[in-house]
Amino acid sequence: MARPLILVTNDDGIFAPGIKALISVAEELGDVYVVAPDKPQSGMGHAITVGNIVRLHPTDYYKKVKKAFMCSGTPVDCVKLAIAHVLPRKPDLILSGINHGANNSINVIYSGTMSAAVEGAMEGVPSLGFSHANYQYDLDFTGLGAYIKKLCENALKEDFPHKTCLNVNFPDVPASELKGIKICRQAEAHWSDSFEKRLDPSGKEYYWLTGVFEGKDKGTDTDIWALNNNYVSVVPTQFDLTAHHEISNLNTWNYEI
Repeated sequence: MARPLILVTNDDGIFAPGIKALISVAEELGDVYVVAPDKPQSGMGHAITVGNIVRLHPTDYYKKVKKAFMCSGTPVDCVKLAIAHVLPRKPDLILSGINHGANNSINVIYSGTMSAAVEGAMEGVPSLGFSHANYQYDLDFTGLGAYIKKLCENALKEDFPHKTCLNVNFPDVPASELKGIKICRQAEAHWSDSFEKRLDPSGKEYYWLTGVFEGKDKGTDTDIWALNNNYVSVVPTQFDLTAHHEISNLNTWNYEI
């Protein structure tokens, strides 16, 4: 039987350590194609490039993959272009990450890493986004491969959730301290934003976004709880944003003009 066709992308850039770790696992499981941004694209969410050009440049940086391309666009651009123009057929699996920094709770909305996985789900492809709670660029991902491989193997052989992707986050502890994988719900949390006003070298004002992540959800079934207790959190994530539970309430309103 033909080996699975696997697309790997990210939002930290094609040469980031996290994507290297993900590619090394993917190579064990199938034929790998890489289409990833040529520069960091963190916080892009589900942005696509409209009204501007997008370029693809081949690279031989990854020797064992079938093909690898640097893309000038967003992570979602990478997935769209890969499926439309790079891959010989629709992939069997899409992997995004490993992101430097957690994408738990509300962070999934802003994440370019997860938006690439969501785009894969929209295309009907089993897709997983991987993130690590440590932000250090030179983070050692050694020891995470077994968890990544097990999740990918399950995604390839099991009944993968329809119109859904998996949001996988690793806690900021050594791999030897991981307790296992826990299926979770997305914790209720938000960012308390602030903008720090600064001056550039010419004396003109600019603003730098800062903030504090506030997670007050005390549930023991959340991704925040899992990460705080040294579990790998896995949240099934859908792109249908309809608040289905509110439809009946809205139907009681008076809409006569």
